[in-house]
Amino acid sequence: MLQYFNQKRGQSTLEYAVLIVVIIGALLTIQVYIHRGVQGRLKSAADDIGDQYSDGNTNSVKTTIRNSSTEETFNAGNSTSSLLKPELTNTTENSVIVNAQQEFWGIK
Repeated sequence: MLQYFNQKRGQSTLEYAVLIVVIIGALLTIQVYIHRGVQGRLKSAADDIGDQYSDGNTNSVKTTIRNSSTEETFNAGNSTSSLLKPELTNTTENSVIVNAQQEFWGIK
């Protein structure tokens, strides 16, 4: 009778070991698909950020022009300032990648 219980414990341990091996095998099998999914999601997030930036090959020009007219009046102990025209701001920004043919963007 005592031998029966010892055999039962060995059988359940063997069943757990086989179950663990099956789970590890399944995880190793789907590892490629999980890896591709994570890479796809990372690429999608990077594409949502915007264009790539190349520190060495980017030429950037920014021009800001501001125009306004004011009139200041100084009297003895009293000064006044008035704005004749509202301030007008014009900003132009342009970025160009100089060596785009030599730049590596990760796609061959």
